[in-house]
Amino acid sequence: MKNKPNILVSNDDGIEAPGLQLLVEELKKFANVYVCAPYRQQSAVGHSITIFYPLRAYEHLKDGELFGMAVEGTPADAVKIGVLFFFKDVKFDLVVSGINHGANTAINIIYSGTVSAATEGTILGIPSIAVSLTTFSKVDFREPAKIASKVIRQIWEDDSIKISKGTLLNINIPNAEANQIKGVKITKQGKSYWEDSFDVRADPNGRDYYWLTGKMVYKDESTEYDIAAVNDNYISITPLHFDLTDYAAYEEINKWKIKI
Repeated sequence: MKNKPNILVSNDDGIEAPGLQLLVEELKKFANVYVCAPYRQQSAVGHSITIFYPLRAYEHLKDGELFGMAVEGTPADAVKIGVLFFFKDVKFDLVVSGINHGANTAINIIYSGTVSAATEGTILGIPSIAVSLTTFSKVDFREPAKIASKVIRQIWEDDSIKISKGTLLNINIPNAEANQIKGVKITKQGKSYWEDSFDVRADPNGRDYYWLTGKMVYKDESTEYDIAAVNDNYISITPLHFDLTDYAAYEEINKWKIKI
């Protein structure tokens, strides 16, 4: 039996998000859990970090006890300062980001603060996992938190499962009753994307402002891709890494004869 892991939990929905708070409750059943998360909502900030402004942080209490550190910054900020400063004496075994409210599949991964928090953990050399629930509707996170904790516990306790260095696991849980979830699929990032547009509206003073909107264009039918898997009521686990090199293109470009 392995020792209890030390897990840092963060997110992009903010430290008071029910997805995070309920996940922490479940993870505490088998792990030592520390929390360092954004003070407020930070969705779709990607992997931005704060460099031109000071970071402020506060002890966040829950039921009169210290719950974690709330950081006035991005998800990547929260993980970075949590590992390197607030809990610098802790040897973390895992960074877990979530549970995010809304899917982080296909193109959404690029914008995701949830995935970026896990990416920051990976950059810091800690095996990391991002978890999202694939709905924006009001929902009870208790069952998704139990499911996520069960999956994470298996990943930690099963010696045959290794998260490769530089790789994070992106988990998406379908918005379905537990008895309707068919199982787990190991998937690839989907090719579906947003067809973006902007609504032009007027404020009370008659000045125009612009609101990003759009619709998802579905390109993925096979459940080997994340978005199709969760649409078919599978839990999707996608391995991601922060090496953005296109190796196939590199081999082709390497043949170019460019001179100055």
